Amino acid sequence: MLNFIILCPHKFMFRVSMYKLCLFFYRVHTLKKVKDLKVLDGKAAQSLSILLGGSLKHMSYEHIRTCILRCDTDVLTANVLDLLIQYLPPADQMKKLAELKGNSEELTEAEQFAATVADVKRLVPRLRSLAFREHYAEIISEVKPDIVSGTAACEEVKSSGKFAQILELLLLLGNYMNTGSNNAGAYGFEISFLTKLTATKDLENKQTLLHYLVETIENKFPDVLTFAEEMPHIDRAARVSMENLQKALKKMENDIRALETDLNNSRVPQCPDDLFHEKMSSFAKESREQCDLLHSMFRKMAALYSELAEYYVFDPQKYTLEEFFSDIKTFKDSFMTAHQENVVSRETEERAKRAREARAQAERERRDRQHRYKQLVDMDRAQDGVMDSLMEALQSGSAFSRERPRKKANPRVAGAERRAQLSRSRSRSGLTGPLTSRELTNELLSNA
Repeated sequence: MLNFIILCPHKFMFRVSMYKLCLFFYRVHTLKKVKDLKVLDGKAAQSLSILLGGSLKHMSYEHIRTCILRCDTDVLTANVLDLLIQYLPPADQMKKLAELKGNSEELTEAEQFAATVADVKRLVPRLRSLAFREHYAEIISEVKPDIVSGTAACEEVKSSGKFAQILELLLLLGNYMNTGSNNAGAYGFEISFLTKLTATKDLENKQTLLHYLVETIENKFPDVLTFAEEMPHIDRAARVSMENLQKALKKMENDIRALETDLNNSRVPQCPDDLFHEKMSSFAKESREQCDLLHSMFRKMAALYSELAEYYVFDPQKYTLEEFFSDIKTFKDSFMTAHQENVVSRETEERAKRAREARAQAERERRDRQHRYKQLVDMDRAQDGVMDSLMEALQSGSAFSRERPRKKANPRVAGAERRAQLSRSRSRSGLTGPLTSRELTNELLSNA
């Protein structure tokens, strides 16, 4: 093997083999060729290179081309298909690259890939049809439930008796409040007014018109409180945009028509690997049936909303379905919140009332105890006074020293007469025998 001594500008020498030297110049030459783009611009080439460096990096360009022909969505996922549609160069550049396919060594990696797949007929429409099939389930899952919810919500609002009662009661309240003004005696109001009930408050700025409405319903029409149960699809319908549904259905219609055109143009396979017609025919039939069904459902929903607009007297072009159900949802949520707040307020007031009653009862009991205690104290004081007076009288002898009135002559006769009276009294009482000492003492005290 030949070796060369290379002198660098800085006068350093190093020894290299002929093989390494040739490899170095080859890489420099190859690198120089890679940087030279023949057809694509730098941004397009970079985008394709990023795509090819992802999930497709371990596959040859021919294999990717075969997957496109075979409609192999295991390799060509929805994300890969979307990126291919976005990054593939326009038809004129693809045509130029197809002509350079024989000199692929002069092309960049991105241009080589584009040149490899450029000969697939109607490449981009095919990729779009494959992408539509991959996104089909997602499209149906978004469009169909919205149409179903919008249709059901229109029917529920129009047929709800409880919601109609609330509107009637609100109209009565409004006319009562506007008595004497130019707005008195109104025959109706706009549905959008339902969202403004919380802005009207009482003089004390404590209760809103909505709270008063709910309180009236709680007291007079409690069964109406569950009006939301008659309209279960309101929440979903509040997110339904008829404009977006129309756009989605229109795009779906266009994609199906493009698929049907591709199928008509691919009745004869391009090559044995071309399975487009075989794999996409059944899907085209299914998607067409589903698309026609969705269009029919959408027309029904639009007709019901027009009837609802006529029923509530508003312009469906100015007051969209999304706005209409959004206002009703806002009212429903505010109504339920006001009901809960009323319940909490009543419970709080009831607890406060019980607390006041308990305090009043405790105060009454305290006063009763004080009164009874005072009576006992006064009674004790009175008894103490009596006993003190009695003891004082006994100690001083004043109880026996009171002047006795002069008695008539012959006191013994009088005493005898008194004893005779006592004897007669005892006889009437059934008592016999001489007077006891106690009776005699009492007699003496009474005569004292």
